[in-house]
Amino acid sequence: MSYFAAAVVRDDTGWTAAEVNLRGVTDIEDVADRLRDVDSDADLSLLFVEADDTYLVIMRLDEGEDLRVFGSDSAYAEESRLGALLVGDLKTSVTGLDDTEEPRPSGRGDEDTEQPAVDPEADPVGEADLLADLGISAQKLLNLCAREGMMPADVTAEVCQVLGCADEVEELREV
Repeated sequence: MSYFAAAVVRDDTGWTAAEVNLRGVTDIEDVADRLRDVDSDADLSLLFVEADDTYLVIMRLDEGEDLRVFGSDSAYAEESRLGALLVGDLKTSVTGLDDTEEPRPSGRGDEDTEQPAVDPEADPVGEADLLADLGISAQKLLNLCAREGMMPADVTAEVCQVLGCADEVEELREV
């Protein structure tokens, strides 16, 4: 299974991106250490792991601590060793959602009002609200992951556009 892992870290000067090699990691803490190694003094560190144009995992560290993880589909844990390390221990349901559906913005052409909250065949896991304070609500993240035709790279690009680090991640893809 092939993957692309991009870290974006934010400090006082803005965002920096770096590709992260996950070969040889033995557990989720190893992955977190590799994310910390990108910039140990970063205020915020995010890792986007896209696997085989099918799965997306987002990891977050605030000031190098408090690891939070979201996975677009728990099936990734069954598909690969890396998937098992990243999402294998996560609960089978997402957290950060209210029991009531978030109201949809009116008059926005980019929102598909008939889009289900999640892909009926996917089983997102972890903390879907890990980017809520950055402008990506849990519902928006789930909708992006469930949107028909959206690849993990597309979701990463849209999230990074909102965060203000899309150009940095795109440069990594071009290398």
